[in-house]
Amino acid sequence: MKARPPTADAPSFFALVYDAVAAVPRGRVVTYGQVARLLGRNRGARAVGWALRALDARTEPRVPWHRVVGAGGRISLRSGMGPLLQRRRLRAEGVAFRDGRVVMPRHAWIGRGQTRPTRGILSRSRAR
Repeated sequence: MKARPPTADAPSFFALVYDAVAAVPRGRVVTYGQVARLLGRNRGARAVGWALRALDARTEPRVPWHRVVGAGGRISLRSGMGPLLQRRRLRAEGVAFRDGRVVMPRHAWIGRGQTRPTRGILSRSRAR
């Protein structure tokens, strides 16, 4: 099936990512995969990362990119000061870390009206 090009009326995937991330409340975090699933892209975590990496100076102030973390609460590695800045911003919002990762049971955000993860979302086995 061939992908349809975006129309003038349809927002771009990047714009949808920015809107989803802007909804994450202060002191809460989501994973790249959660944002992708919210937007109907079950395997789109990398695309979410690309969207956040492409933030321009005009858009960045309204998108709290630092509230998006890797699976299991990891701060994603990238060049420059990004990881350090992300950790500082999250700590300033009261987000706790254990063993270098966000304490997800305490800070994960699932969506509007829900502030605690649903049963099983964080207890999923990593063994494959």
